[in-house]
Amino acid sequence: MTRGAKIETFGCRLNSWESEVIREHTSQPGFDEMVVINTCAVTAEAERQARQLIRKTRRQRPDAKIVVTGCAAQINPSAWQAMAEVDAVIGNHEKLNADHWRRLATTNSDALPSLIGDIMTVREVAPHMLGGFDHHSRAFVQIQQGCDHRCTFCIIPYGRGVSRSVPTPQVVAQIRKLVESGVQEVVLTGVDMSSWGRDLAGGQGAAPVLGQLVGAILRAIPELPRLRLSSLDPAEVDEDLRRLIGEEARLMPHLHLSVQHGDALILKRMKRRHSPEDLIRLVDDLRQRRPDVVFGGDIIAGFPTEDNAAHHRSMDLMEALDISWLHVFPYSAREGTPAAKMPAVAAQTIRERAAALRELADRQAQRQMDRMIGQDDEVVMETGGVAHTRQFGKVKMLNPTLKAGQLYPVRIVKRYQHFLEAELRI
Repeated sequence: MTRGAKIETFGCRLNSWESEVIREHTSQPGFDEMVVINTCAVTAEAERQARQLIRKTRRQRPDAKIVVTGCAAQINPSAWQAMAEVDAVIGNHEKLNADHWRRLATTNSDALPSLIGDIMTVREVAPHMLGGFDHHSRAFVQIQQGCDHRCTFCIIPYGRGVSRSVPTPQVVAQIRKLVESGVQEVVLTGVDMSSWGRDLAGGQGAAPVLGQLVGAILRAIPELPRLRLSSLDPAEVDEDLRRLIGEEARLMPHLHLSVQHGDALILKRMKRRHSPEDLIRLVDDLRQRRPDVVFGGDIIAGFPTEDNAAHHRSMDLMEALDISWLHVFPYSAREGTPAAKMPAVAAQTIRERAAALRELADRQAQRQMDRMIGQDDEVVMETGGVAHTRQFGKVKMLNPTLKAGQLYPVRIVKRYQHFLEAELRI
């Protein structure tokens, strides 16, 4: 019999980590009738899907306590409080506090409070130690929260607050605990992970940088098999990190870059801090240091003022850089952002450009997967016979009895649509 709240998660890897924290806080008797919806505010579609799930949940579980949290809830709590199906709303900082969940569990639905603080005043990262991840073989570890930048399309800083870092000793202790529990791969994550350390400068010397944290983890925990990085800002990849990417085999040859666009003028209007030339130099440098490195990237289709030429320049750059794992986002206007006031691209045009980018993404991914056929690799098994290679290729194993959470040597034998097939290498 399942005990505890049911957690539904939208959005980023950091939200996945936070959902695991909530799961630990609510995995006990007294929470069985609670459903937690952990929302995302990146796009209007993500919010629409969350509202749809809330209504569906109420129809299926009329007696449940439905609690909404996450970035969408933090940014516009009144909109979620106004939903008849919602019993309570809890903020992004408050959701990591066990006392708040106990309070929600022990209060009658008619008197449930909404717990939303001012995220912009938070200056610390809510501490929490996870012993492992439910049903996952890869564990996300939060090293940073919030963002000090103001990209013109992005509402997320208002849901996450200012940038703040988890100190190195806490990160190392968290990862050591995970490794001791059997985790084979750790993924470092944050809202603006490349800015890690900027707020940790003491009275002496400069602030630490992300590469120093990564080096400290690898030195302190030699038994950690695989360390992976989530999204990096191309404007802030420090020299220490570049060196480790080139030298450290346990640091996975897969980097996801927050690209957003390939046209210089659009990048300026987005208030991004890199140019197309900066991106080219970064990718070239990292490929020289680590020839097997594979890149992923986020890209937006149909940003305001984007004309056909800018769209094609963006397409051309993604193809020239050979970004293998491309995540395409149709532009979604977020109320309160500068971009929402810029001249909009027609909705049909946005859909067409997003479709063209997705076709490019499919070609790039298939090209990368075809390169991997015949190669020896290693994978961490996940549930359902699925795994990921070191370069983050998605694999279906031909050996159905392999144990989830274990690391296996494999040979890639073929590609089947969007998956690789692999066999155990003896």
